[in-house]
Amino acid sequence: MSEIPRHSPATACLATDAPGTLQLHGRWTLRFAEAVTQSLAAAPESVNVIDATGCDRLDTLGVLQLLRFAERRELAFTALHFRADQQALVAAIENVHDDRPTRKKEYGIRAMFDRIGFGLVDNTREIVSLVSFMGEVQVKLLRLFKQPARLRMTATVHHMEQIGLDAVPLVALLSFMVGAVIAFLGAMVLADFGATIYVVELVNAAFLREFGVLLTAILLAGRTASAFTAQIGMMVNREEVDAIRVLGLDPVDLLVIPRVLALLTMLPLLTFIAMVAGMLGGVAVGAFNLDIPVTAYLARTHETMHLRHFVVGMVKAPFFAMIIGLIGCLEGLQVEGTAQSLGERTTSSVVQAISMVIVIDALAALWFMQMDY
Repeated sequence: MSEIPRHSPATACLATDAPGTLQLHGRWTLRFAEAVTQSLAAAPESVNVIDATGCDRLDTLGVLQLLRFAERRELAFTALHFRADQQALVAAIENVHDDRPTRKKEYGIRAMFDRIGFGLVDNTREIVSLVSFMGEVQVKLLRLFKQPARLRMTATVHHMEQIGLDAVPLVALLSFMVGAVIAFLGAMVLADFGATIYVVELVNAAFLREFGVLLTAILLAGRTASAFTAQIGMMVNREEVDAIRVLGLDPVDLLVIPRVLALLTMLPLLTFIAMVAGMLGGVAVGAFNLDIPVTAYLARTHETMHLRHFVVGMVKAPFFAMIIGLIGCLEGLQVEGTAQSLGERTTSSVVQAISMVIVIDALAALWFMQMDY
């Protein structure tokens, strides 16, 4: 039989002054886990108090074993006595040692109002953060006129390529297909009135005023805002943003302004491409399915379309670019250092950007309608 180390756990049941008291001594630590188990298994059944003040050392395993022993013997937590320097460890483990059941989701009226209230507070906080961030970015954009050396031209051109050039095929293809769909639907309704020729005005006005800029903004909100959030969020996780601040540099100048400027430059250009592609989709449907020759289609476009339709669509592009860039960058900077937070913020940036684009577009449409423009 091997010799037990002299510091290994041991128990002694006091039968004189304190009957039923289990007195502990030695080291109740992970190193002596097997001896801990054996000592507790040998404890008498009459134990009603556990005195651990004589333990030389006590770690998480020792406390956890004692708590479980007390539960098996149906002893109250007050029946365990520890030294003052051990109380903090015991209190921390006592709070988490048991397998507590998962809290059931409440479905009552009170729970409903709790969720509504939390949603309102959270959304209000997000709006305030976005407005504050917008003001900060605008101030630092204006500062570039006084300090042009702060502009990171290489980074800006790099993001222009990623945002603009790489997105041209997708924007053109989807806009062409949507233009063809609108032409088909318009022809199906207008044919009943013998007014198929008005498909020209329908497709052209829809893409010049609304669909060109809206489709482009929604595509970039899903494609670019998520990329901004993921890129900056990973930099936050790797503490690269903290390193930028330690070096005395401004993360907004390095990470946000190049992306926002790239969006402000490329989204109007992509909007123009989307307008042209959508109108070409209408031309293709008119030529191949509606018996409207290309020359007649283009001639009617020249006669009926006015510059104001193009202006209405293009004037919204910078606003959409600003809101997409700000939301994508802000959500990335708000990542809390975990993979779960990164995923949540990436999803939130896409949802917020698309929602804001649609809301702003609806408000702009109402305003232009009231202005009769």
